[in-house]
Amino acid sequence: MEHLIKIISKPDNIPIVLMLVLTVGYMWYAMMKAVRNDRAGSPAEAQMADKVQVWPYLVKVEFLASLLVMGILTVWSIALDAPLEEPANPALTPNPSKAPWYFLGLQEILVYFDPWIAGVVLPSLIIFGLSAIPYIDINPQGNGYYTFKERKFAILTFCFGFLIMWVSLIVLGTFFRGPGWNLFFPWEYWDTHRVVALTNVDYTEFFFNIPTRLVDNSLNPIAMLIGSLTILLWYALGAAFYLWKRNTDIMKKLGPIKYGITAFLFLTMMAVPVKVILRLTLNIKYILVSPWFNI
Repeated sequence: MEHLIKIISKPDNIPIVLMLVLTVGYMWYAMMKAVRNDRAGSPAEAQMADKVQVWPYLVKVEFLASLLVMGILTVWSIALDAPLEEPANPALTPNPSKAPWYFLGLQEILVYFDPWIAGVVLPSLIIFGLSAIPYIDINPQGNGYYTFKERKFAILTFCFGFLIMWVSLIVLGTFFRGPGWNLFFPWEYWDTHRVVALTNVDYTEFFFNIPTRLVDNSLNPIAMLIGSLTILLWYALGAAFYLWKRNTDIMKKLGPIKYGITAFLFLTMMAVPVKVILRLTLNIKYILVSPWFNI
């Protein structure tokens, strides 16, 4: 625990700790107001008909907030030294070599996925999914007031995507990844000479005893077929759910196109922690190995 306190108190990590405190605090505040509104049955915010002008009310609050932030940053810069290091030395690489905190989640995903998938496909899908939300969201409830009961799926999906798949990965990369990018528990010392022997295997090798590559080092077509079928079956869950619920009101409102986009994005999001768990628990590296990409 002494080592964890040392890591947390580093000048680089103090802003991350404060960010985590603010994240938890705002999430608690939002959920508290949502639960209060759900219990009341008629949220006060939803009944408000009066409109507040941007000038001077909103601008005044933003101006005061900017002054407060500038004051905090000024005191911070005087009290804490900037965590500057010596000039870069190409002959001496930091261990561990970490990206800025806002990229640590992406750097952590690189451990579990092919670089092309983790660095291009997944970030692109995140941007596409966020852009598509206004067009695929058919629920008019919850506009202008906090609620959970009326937007369970949206809020749970957001909490899972933001807190579990992004904030937790930043915490993991900051406080639990040590030298050699090895995992260390909070009470463990970061030993720079630690060597972890891992035997990574692919999905077909672990479950079906079918090697990914043949004797001549060429790809095994049977392994590629099994991996492809596994991925297709995963996404087929979305089609099966649609056929099961196609006569419900929500499916009729969504339609096949909006539902297909929602199901694809949701299943892709859920596939990320499944892959992470398979890697951490069973050392499974890839589900599908192909000449173009690996998943």
